[in-house]
Amino acid sequence: MRVIIKPDYESVSAWAAEYIVSKINAFAPTENKKFVLGLPTGSTPLGVYRELIKMYKEGKVSFENVITFNMDEYVGLPADHPQSYHYFMFENFFNHIDIKKENIHILDGMAKDAQLECENYEKAIAGCGGIDLFLGGIGEDGHIAFNEPFSSLTSRTRIKTLTSDTIKVNSRFFDYDISKVPTRAMTVGVGTIMDAKEVIILANGVKKAKAIYHGIEGAVSHKWTISVLQNHQHGIIVCDNEAASELEPDTIKYFKDIEK
Repeated sequence: MRVIIKPDYESVSAWAAEYIVSKINAFAPTENKKFVLGLPTGSTPLGVYRELIKMYKEGKVSFENVITFNMDEYVGLPADHPQSYHYFMFENFFNHIDIKKENIHILDGMAKDAQLECENYEKAIAGCGGIDLFLGGIGEDGHIAFNEPFSSLTSRTRIKTLTSDTIKVNSRFFDYDISKVPTRAMTVGVGTIMDAKEVIILANGVKKAKAIYHGIEGAVSHKWTISVLQNHQHGIIVCDNEAASELEPDTIKYFKDIEK
């Protein structure tokens, strides 16, 4: 595992965006050889999206031959709902870059057969040759995507019932009205994420410190799904000083030293 510890949210976002751009450009995607990027929603990746948009406008990267797969979507929210992840992605990222609409993949929260939608999503990922780089965030309880604690570490895209804690945290997007928050979501599985050639997990703030501790220094456990990243050959955690605050001083020293 590689751990990048930066001073603050802005530097975390800048590092991750620059890394993603470097990977896309090194891949040199074409019409017949597209780069496949996994993407998250939520407040954490907003800084990365702002940086990627800026770099696109500066001519440093093109998304014309990039295929994207989003991590998740609420069950029961139409694509034009202001809190759907479809809406989020277009408002905060896709509308501002040169990505082709046909290359964007987001689970359909209104699918008549949600289970079939999940199965087809896995097939679509496989049909693209797998995900080259998956970007994600982390919950306070260590969940990645909507893979709550005790999710199978080999799980695939499926329907998940959300915990009361996750619903409470997400209520900030629904006027803090818990009754408005969907109770189920479709999400890529832990195994789906781990199949990516590279995985980058972002974390900032002291509220994520316990999860980062378990992800880096704790045992691999389905109680803290982030911990499975320890088993990935190319897993990267990018966090700020506050998110790293529960790590042992020697751990912080080690990771900062090897990144000099």
